[in-house]
Parts: sequence; structure tokens; C-alpha cells
Amino acid sequence: MYYETSKNDHGLRYNPLKACVVPRPIGWLTTMSAAGVVNLAPFSFFNLLSYDPPFVMFSSGTHETDGDKKDSVVNVEETGEFVYNMVTWAQREQMSQTALIIDRHIDEMAAAGLEPLPSRMVKPPRVKGSPVHFECRLHQIIELPGNKPAAKHHLVIGHILAVHIDDDALTPDGRLDILKLRPIARLGYMDYTSVDSVFQMEKRTPEENLAPGPRK
Repeated sequence: MYYETSKNDHGLRYNPLKACVVPRPIGWLTTMSAAGVVNLAPFSFFNLLSYDPPFVMFSSGTHETDGDKKDSVVNVEETGEFVYNMVTWAQREQMSQTALIIDRHIDEMAAAGLEPLPSRMVKPPRVKGSPVHFECRLHQIIELPGNKPAAKHHLVIGHILAVHIDDDALTPDGRLDILKLRPIARLGYMDYTSVDSVFQMEKRTPEENLAPGPRK
């Protein structure tokens, strides 16, 4: 099949676009308003961009009713800070709960029965139980146009200032134990997946080329 995105004439019952780039890691992001209200929301348009220095991004749509910016973007604009929390299988239900709350005055973390952990370099708290956290400072926000108000997105790029990794998440040789953590990711439609298998291939990244040790 072939279709033009401007026409969206794919002829399918459901738009296939989001199912064509999968799995997408979930950015479970903590922000705080200027008034101190905590916001916690998941974003499936999320990824690591670079590592030296490290940058991360998330892209947020707007409210369907009025096209206004979502709370996470407003909070980052006001304070310049956010925290990434890794979502694992163990907290999948709480993650889903935080996606359903839209009232700006509600603390999603508390409403989902989650406990906050203090951050060290930024004000937004971390989610207790999440094994990995990034403390981030705003680098840039780019507005992406939409064909309708709700389709407009704001691409938020953050500089990672600090990383927290639970000691129990590491293997004896110092790697993240991904199979133990079972991070979850977004697929298309209403589908998700979790990491339950890992395989290796012979490939070295620029970062690995700089690391000490024998090369294959």
C-alpha cells in the first residue's frame, strides 16, 4: 500500500503511522509548576538524543478541546526543569493512571498512589520505584505545526544534568539488568510491550570505541 500523509488516504480502519515506528520508549516525566504543583505524565514521543553532553527530548501534543499547551510543557517553560523516570512492568498501571488526569491542579503522582523522591539539582521530584531517573534542564522548545489545533506539538529538548540508577538494577559486571527491570514501551494503537528478551550483535558505537578494554 501507499498513501500521502497530507491526504491520509490509507483506507485502513486505524491510522498505521504510529505503529510503523516501534517500540517507542516512554518518557514518564515529572515537572513542577511555578506555584509548586507536581505534574507526572507519560509521553511516547520520547528519546535520548546524544551523550556528550547528554540531551533528551519529548514531544507533547495539545489539549483537544482548545489547543492549549499541556501542563508538562507549561511547567517546563515556567521553571526550565523536568525529570525522566523509567517506566517498568511493575509500575505500568500507575503510569496509565497518570495519563488520564488532566486537571492542572491535581498532583498526578499523589493521585496514582506514588511516592516522591527528592532530586538533587532540580526541583521536580523523582518517582519512587522507578529504577532510573534523569534530572534535566531545558535547552530548547520547538513548536511543530498541526493540521488542527490538537495536532500541534511542542518538542522539548532537555540537557541531562544528573542520572540516578538503582544499585539493584545493575548486574555484577556493571550493566543495567534490562530483563530484570522489564521497561515498557509504546506500540501503535492501544498496544504496549515490555522488554523480555535481549540479543547481541557485533557493533561498536562511538562511545564504545572510546571505552577502555579489548575490541572484538
